[in-house]
Formats: sequence, structure tokens, C-alpha cells
Amino acid sequence: MMMRTVVVVATLVLGAGAGMAQDAVKAAQDAMKANGKNIGGVLSPMFKGEKPYDQAAVDAALAQLNDTAKKLPAMFPASVKDAKLEGDFSPTPKIWSDKAGYDAAVASFAKVITEAKAKIKDLDSLKANFPAIGKECGGCHETYRLKKG
Repeated sequence: MMMRTVVVVATLVLGAGAGMAQDAVKAAQDAMKANGKNIGGVLSPMFKGEKPYDQAAVDAALAQLNDTAKKLPAMFPASVKDAKLEGDFSPTPKIWSDKAGYDAAVASFAKVITEAKAKIKDLDSLKANFPAIGKECGGCHETYRLKKG
């Protein structure tokens, strides 16, 4: 009877851990989708001249990117490392094996977003600062994101 209780408790603990890992990744995926929506759907079309410049939309996009930048350092806890994850994308093992590199990439992204928030006030300043945002975002994805399928 004691062994059965131990097995049941262990199963529940493992199941809860997997659920928490899945929740952490879902939150990260949602944040990254919001980044993509703001970069690809708001800032990029203005940068390319496909949409008129809209300071309120730029400010909202940069605020969301800044929020994500603040959350990134804790977005991929070690509990996620070995979890079987759902979704189109997942973190690569390099997030944990190259923690210093990941932390540096996150810090660089956060710096670029902070600078952009201070500098982007019109179309010309968007055109001057947007490439750095895309470079930082894409550079991190190349190293620390794994596309499934």
C-alpha cells in the first residue's frame, strides 16, 4: 500500500511539473507571437512605407516589446529544458547550455528596445532604428529557437 501511494504521488508531481513547463512555454510562445505581430504587423509595414506612420501604434508596439524584453531572462526556467513541448516553436538546449550567451542576447535585445523607445518619434527615426530591432530579434531566434516540423 505504501509503495502504491508513493507511485501515485510521484506521478502527480511529474504530471504537475510537465504542466507547469508547458504553461511556461505557452506564455513564452504567446509573448513571441505578440512580438511578431508588433514587429511584422505594425513596425515593419510602416518602415517599408506600406502603412502610414502612427506614433500611438509605434509606442504600443515598443511597449509590448519592452515588456517581453523584461520577462525574457526568466521566461525559460530549467524545468522546461527536458519537457515535451507543444507548439510550432520551442527553445533550443542552447538556452541552458550557453546561459551566458542567452543572457547577453536578451540584454542586447532589451537595450535596443529601450533605445528605440527613446529615439523613435517619427518615420525617419523609425527607419533609423527599426533594423537594429529586427537584427536583435532574428539573431536570438537563429540560436535559441527551434522550429518544429
